[in-house]
This record gives sequence, C-alpha cells and structure tokens, in this order.
Amino acid sequence: MKKVIENKLLNEKLIYNRLSSGLDVYILLKPGYSRQFAIYATRYGSNDSQFVPLGQREPITVPDGIAHFLEHKLFEEEKGNVFEEYSRLGAQPNAFTNFNMTAYHFTSTGNFYECLDVLLGFVGRPYFTDENVEKEKGIIAQEIRMYEDNPYWRVYFNLLRGLYHEFPVRKDIAGTVESIYKIDKETLYECYRTFYHPSNMALFIAGDVDPDRVFDQAEKMVVKRSGKNEARDIKRIFPKEAKGVNKDRIEERLAVARPIFALGFKDEDTVRDGDRLLDKIIANDIILDMLIGTSTDIYDKLYEEGLIDSSFGNYYTGERYYGYAIMTGQTQDPERVADSIFNEIVKRRSQPWEQEHFNRIKKKKIGEFIRLFNSLDSTCIQFVSMLFRDIQLLDYLERLESITYNEVKKEFNEIYRKENSCLSSIVPL
Repeated sequence: MKKVIENKLLNEKLIYNRLSSGLDVYILLKPGYSRQFAIYATRYGSNDSQFVPLGQREPITVPDGIAHFLEHKLFEEEKGNVFEEYSRLGAQPNAFTNFNMTAYHFTSTGNFYECLDVLLGFVGRPYFTDENVEKEKGIIAQEIRMYEDNPYWRVYFNLLRGLYHEFPVRKDIAGTVESIYKIDKETLYECYRTFYHPSNMALFIAGDVDPDRVFDQAEKMVVKRSGKNEARDIKRIFPKEAKGVNKDRIEERLAVARPIFALGFKDEDTVRDGDRLLDKIIANDIILDMLIGTSTDIYDKLYEEGLIDSSFGNYYTGERYYGYAIMTGQTQDPERVADSIFNEIVKRRSQPWEQEHFNRIKKKKIGEFIRLFNSLDSTCIQFVSMLFRDIQLLDYLERLESITYNEVKKEFNEIYRKENSCLSSIVPL
C-alpha cells in the first residue's frame, strides 16, 4: 500500500510502498532535477558472521570478510561484468560494505529505468563458480594488503580493537587474507539466501522519476526472483561484550611523516530501539561540537600550539548494539592531545557549558541537516543507513529541535570518561 510522507519544514515529499515480495521502496521526489540516484541495500554487513541460515535450526560461523566478498562477486555475471552495462547506459555504479549493511547504487542523468533494471537484475542473480570465487580471492587479498599499508585505516581498526573485547566491529570489514581463502561458493550462496531476500532489503531512489513506474518495475523484477513475501526473522548471534575497554593504548609504527591518532570513547548503553538510538546520535553530534568543535577554546589552543591541524575531525557512530565517539587527526604528540581532551572533559563536568552555547550548536546542526538534502547521493545513503537502524531520516529534524540541554549533559556524563577510552596512534618508524 502506497504512502506519502511529507516534511513541510524541509519541503520534501517521500513516496513509500512495500511490495508483495516484502521489499520496502522509497522515492524522494525531486521535480526538475536532471540527475537520479538509486541505492539497493541489504541489512547485512561484516558483523553478521554468526547466524542461523535460512531453513535451518543451528547457527553457523562464516569466515570474516564474506559480506564484502559477496558484494564483489555480485558484479560479475555469467554474461559479463555489470560495470560494462552501466558504462553503455552512461551511468556511474558503485557499492560498499560496512559493519551492518551492503549497498549497491548508481547515479544517472538518463536511461534511468534501464539502469534500475540492471541494478535489480544483477543484485538478484548471484553467479558463483569454483573458478570465479578462487580468482576473486587474489583480488581481495591484494585489496586487504593495500588497506594494511594505509595508516588511517590502521589507526581506526587498532582503535576498535582497543575499545572492544569480542564484538565483531573490532574486525576488519574485508576480513584477513587467511579468512577469505576459507570462503567457497556454497557458503556464499548460503549467506545470499539468508540475507538477500527482499524482506531484508530496501530500495531508495531520489530524482524526477515516475513513482508508479518504479513500483511496477520493481514489483515485476523482484517478485519474479523471490516470489511473494515470506516472514524472515533472521537470527543473528553476537558475542557478549565485556564492560570497559580491551586496551587503553595501542601504538604502531609505520612509514608516516607525522604521527596520526584516534581517541575513542566506548558507549556501553546498547540494545537501543530506533527512537532511543536517534536521541543518542543527535546528542553526541551536539556534544562533540560543544566539546571540541572548531568554535571552542580548546580547539583554538591545540591548533595554535601546532598539536592539531585541518586534518582533525570527530564523529559519533551509533548502532543498535554498539556505539563509539572518535576524535582523530595528525599531531606531533598524541598523548598531549589526549591529555588536553581529558582535562577539558573533567572541566566540563564541574563547569558545564552555557545554555546559549548549546542553543548555538543546535542551530548549527539544524543548518547542516537541511543542507544534506542538497546532495542526492548523501541523502539516499543516509536515509537507508538510518532506516536499517529503525529510524526515519525525516524525523531527525523534529527530534533535533526538541532535544534538551539536560538530555545532552546526561549523555556526556555517561560516555565521555577516561576509563572508557582508548588512544590509538601510528608513529613514524
């Protein structure tokens, strides 16, 4: 049944329909836009390494990196490579796998419906052979080695290994060279059957398109492959995560000209529903800007002392079963930067920010959110990412406007503690 979702503050209109296959389809209408963007995603990422396969009762554990491996393999069909088809249509395809989702998308300025056929087609037609799986192992092994030489990638995953004892977010999304060589076509098909059913997926489109034509096209293609909707309650199994951090310091030496650091804070308030999770995401976005945003005294001080530069940034990642805040960048002295941040945290516990500072940052965040809708790509990817966390992106602004200073202070006191932190650094050889 079709549904129209409107946000008058944003002046945005969303058309929603759940197809008979169980696939959720969203269309963000953009009258007059010459570009179109489509993303087809599944709630399946690198964290899903232990689960009960479809039609079975006992859980299995699959090799690390298999979700990313599966993403690679779907682009290869029996008749050729999907990229060649998109090139013929003048579109730009891409894909990504993260901890919790795998997504396939394209940008087009013409031939949109033909491009949509390609997207729904290749994601719905897995083609794995012993030969092409074996060939892909060498390609992905090379990609893994490339990331192992990337200091920014290393400082990030070293941090996650420091923050987490057991939770799979501490593992590299692509797996290891050893783990991917354990993957075979039978395991790939097992993962595909379990996680790539339309009821575990979503299709989001933005642009000047005909909603009825999109719904009809998706209905015919997806139902032809998967049939009518079947209830799919995927049982995912995650290890019990211990309290506190695994390590408070991790240092590694690589060929870098200047040290790189990542200071992280582990959020132990887990198993959140959509509303609670949205509150946490908003509160922490505000906290990080209040604590060490570019308008703060501590940022100015560290910048003037040459301890941080334009590479410095911060963000909060909030998912249902885990969350963490990160501050990262280049510096000559990671320990000194971390100590300065810890001191600022202690200071703000006894000397909280002024209400006016909170109000100013909140207005800034409202502006940033509104500007998000100027980018089709960012809007679509963010929407699906939120959707898979049981959050509607169009609810974000209303909740952002209503969040209170006391809610933000409470969140700050719970997460930003030295004993809940890890400092990861990459230093020169």
